Amino acid sequence: MNSADCSSHSATARLLHFGSPGAIYLRRFVGSLHVGRCGSNPTHVKTLRLRSNPPKTITVTEAEVAASAKIIDGKMVAKEIRDEITTEVSRMKDAIGVVPGLAVMLIGERKDSATYVRNKKKACESVGINSFEVRLPEDSAETEVLKFISDFNDDPAVHGILVQLPLPKHMNEQNILNAVSIEKDVDGFHPLNIGRLAMRGREPSFVPCTPKGCIELLHRYGFQIKGKKAVVIGRSNIVGMPAALLLQREDATVTIVHSRTQNPEQIVKEADIVISAVGQPDMVRGTWLKPGAVVIDVGINPVEDATCPRGYRLVGDVCYEEARKVVSAITPVPGGVGPMTIAMLLSNTLSSAKRIHNFQ
Repeated sequence: MNSADCSSHSATARLLHFGSPGAIYLRRFVGSLHVGRCGSNPTHVKTLRLRSNPPKTITVTEAEVAASAKIIDGKMVAKEIRDEITTEVSRMKDAIGVVPGLAVMLIGERKDSATYVRNKKKACESVGINSFEVRLPEDSAETEVLKFISDFNDDPAVHGILVQLPLPKHMNEQNILNAVSIEKDVDGFHPLNIGRLAMRGREPSFVPCTPKGCIELLHRYGFQIKGKKAVVIGRSNIVGMPAALLLQREDATVTIVHSRTQNPEQIVKEADIVISAVGQPDMVRGTWLKPGAVVIDVGINPVEDATCPRGYRLVGDVCYEEARKVVSAITPVPGGVGPMTIAMLLSNTLSSAKRIHNFQ
């Protein structure tokens, strides 16, 4: 990387730091990079020669280079995990004749829940896991749901049971989730699994899929967690709370920010790692974030957009365009955490089958 100053004050010329996130990102694609300091445009990158055939040249600014945060590609990582699961499912079938099985229960007519169930069924098929589906009407009795869960608990072909949330209002969610056998609780919501997750020296049978996917992304991209300051935004039983417990298990110093937290932006600003799961579009602004932080955005929020065919687009909890100018790495929405949640569900189902059949 070369720097040339066209003014008479060459001593004031500043190089793009190779340690910056933008430079690291560009190094994968760039041959030589020449930074020109000409006239009133001191941040102009005159020539950027890309490693292509034939070579190409583009023009960007130093600010644009510095703003190139690494994109944490959840789709890519989820595919890698599904490929690994496919191999293991095949190996297990060939060795002992057992195919992992996942039972999914959908109660009611929510379109989003139906979409999630359909996607989970497709994902099972893609890796060779058997899927069992039960759909019940909105007004079903709680006892009917409990009967199906009991049958799945006793079925040796079923290694994981998932009850799609939210449930109809007349049902007691706690009673239904508690009825799932802890050995088949692939969602990780059973209170004994959560309790073990919270205790040092104890291991849960399963970890909730979305927070597990967040930590897996950090691992697979090589981001250090030990000793880092981490902030989790949101304290739900499904994501926020177990995410905080997982980070603590990784020896991070963890703070949870929630709706009653005073001056949340000041707390978030200190974090090396931010996991946001509050369901508020673009709530976390770029000014909240520490330069160089790693951001895992769990939020999937529809916002009106007349330019989109569906009339809306999906955004995260973090204002992406602002954040990517500050942080070193960030998950996109969609395409970040979402694909990881289903990949972790498949992973938990495979682990359950291996544990039940004592298969290594």
